[in-house]
Amino acid sequence: MNNEVDVSQSKQGQAVGRLYIVSAPSGAGKTSLVSALLEADVQIEVSVSHTTRPARPGEQDGVNYHFVSVDAFESIVERNGFLEHAKVFDNYYGTSQAWLEQRLIAGQDVILEIDWQGAQQVREIMPDALSIFILPPSKAALRSRLEGRGQDSVEIIDRRMSEAESESSHFNEYDYLIINDQFDVARQELGVIFAANRLKSNRQSVTYKEILADLLS
Repeated sequence: MNNEVDVSQSKQGQAVGRLYIVSAPSGAGKTSLVSALLEADVQIEVSVSHTTRPARPGEQDGVNYHFVSVDAFESIVERNGFLEHAKVFDNYYGTSQAWLEQRLIAGQDVILEIDWQGAQQVREIMPDALSIFILPPSKAALRSRLEGRGQDSVEIIDRRMSEAESESSHFNEYDYLIINDQFDVARQELGVIFAANRLKSNRQSVTYKEILADLLS
């Protein structure tokens, strides 16, 4: 297990960013919701994970994932370079600890799109992280979305459907739950979570340090 991440120091006069964990069963719409959020909010970044799975059509190395070999991945594990790592559907995924710490100190909110296993690891190291779970409105909707992507065989879709029930059972380990039935509604709900947490007094007291000093003098 890696040492606890220290993000207590930030740029002068700027609040430290917040870490958000976003999880969902495959096909729930997590990636689309997060992408829409990023377009509307420049204060949020998504951690680009390392993975051993092959790139899908349209995916770019360093943008969607850092695509690496199993040997390269295991080498990073040996150096304790990952905040968390897990095996999902026969492939490995991991989050760079150094990059994450750097971005939080710079004042950026960072999203980790990871599964419940990775979320458990991150909570142990960074207990202040906030977590969001996204679910589809029904099993039928989930299968329809998986089939609509046109990326997986029937066998893989059946496997993902089977795994979805187990994954979904972990929703109550998370701080927030969003049901992605109507996309625009779910997108707004996701944005509200980030906006509300930025308005907490401990973060605002750093951002508006000079204003508060003047008002209280």
